[in-house]
Amino acid sequence: MTDDTRSRLTDLEIRLAHHERMAEDMSEVMAQQQDEITRLNLMVRRLVDRLQNVEAGGERSPQDDRPPPHY
Repeated sequence: MTDDTRSRLTDLEIRLAHHERMAEDMSEVMAQQQDEITRLNLMVRRLVDRLQNVEAGGERSPQDDRPPPHY
């Protein structure tokens, strides 16, 4: 094997190592993003449920049945 071939092979191995590391880092970021998306979707579902409850009249508290203070 010539020195030029060895040098090219070494360069390719270095590039491959960098690409493998980059792929691992991207995979980790994507997993974190999926966790965040799942959490945000859950929050949106809860907010939609609460909003629908409020729009439907919501739960009434005993204070809602009291007359205003000026009576």
